[in-house]
Amino acid sequence: MLPYLDDFLLNLQVNNYSTKTVYNYERDLRVFDKFLVESNCQFEKINKKNVTYYKAYLVSRDRKTAILNEHGEEELASKSVNRMLSALRSYLRYLLDMDYPCPLPPESVKLTKGVREHPQVAELDALTKLIESPSQFEIEPKVALRNRAMLEVLFATGMRISELCALNRSQIDASGRIFILGKGKKQRFVYLTPRAHEHLNNYLRARNDNAPALFVPYAGKNASSRKRRISTNYLQERIKRYREKLGINVPTSAHSLRHGFATYLAEKGANPAAIQILLGHESLDTTTRYVHASDRYAEETHKKFHPLA
Repeated sequence: MLPYLDDFLLNLQVNNYSTKTVYNYERDLRVFDKFLVESNCQFEKINKKNVTYYKAYLVSRDRKTAILNEHGEEELASKSVNRMLSALRSYLRYLLDMDYPCPLPPESVKLTKGVREHPQVAELDALTKLIESPSQFEIEPKVALRNRAMLEVLFATGMRISELCALNRSQIDASGRIFILGKGKKQRFVYLTPRAHEHLNNYLRARNDNAPALFVPYAGKNASSRKRRISTNYLQERIKRYREKLGINVPTSAHSLRHGFATYLAEKGANPAAIQILLGHESLDTTTRYVHASDRYAEETHKKFHPLA
């Protein structure tokens, strides 16, 4: 077993890393531990050559993440490999910080070069039709109101689908500002457009329950529970169905609405630093990493540049 692994994981916990993140670190580092056992290599004696062999080991075991390139040949996605290498770097950095024996400097663990994927975002007209499609395709009025409100809120705020489904009614204030706890327990404000606020209010007025969740299911085994909450799988499935009925060729998901949010704000001239705050990202690209903006400036940018405001 890797030395001080439990201490490293405990350090993550006390520094407010989420349970899921801690689990992922442990899982990835156990892969490295397994590699050392299979290679008959002691942790205290690892070197840069061992890291190279570990990369090859990860690539060989990562077949299920394979994608096809433009020539129809299999290429391996580098994201999962780099995630595991990053976990190893963090572990080594912890050992150094705690003055524990560390056989290798963290910076010697180089990440693999990833294939840059050209992001695809549907045209604004197509995204708008998708957002409006529940009103057209849903037979049950209250389902149409709810699904329309969910899509309106997603595109208005740029939040993640997991953040949307985790929302409670109490998080929405009268002005349409929403305070959320996002990925990695990062806190931020997101903002509804007047249009999205209107559709959300239409949906809430049709509710006759006291469930705390903002979006709730109307059918299924948990539909009568006060703790009920709409699932991410349900919304993804509905988006796929709406896209197919509309004949939108560009692959479109809940994340595409988040991507479109950022894309069309940027096309309207929004400050990248403000978009970063609205999306809850840790960093910008190199050219914009030194741009600073406040929450107030981000809110003003949202109101000024959102295409459906």
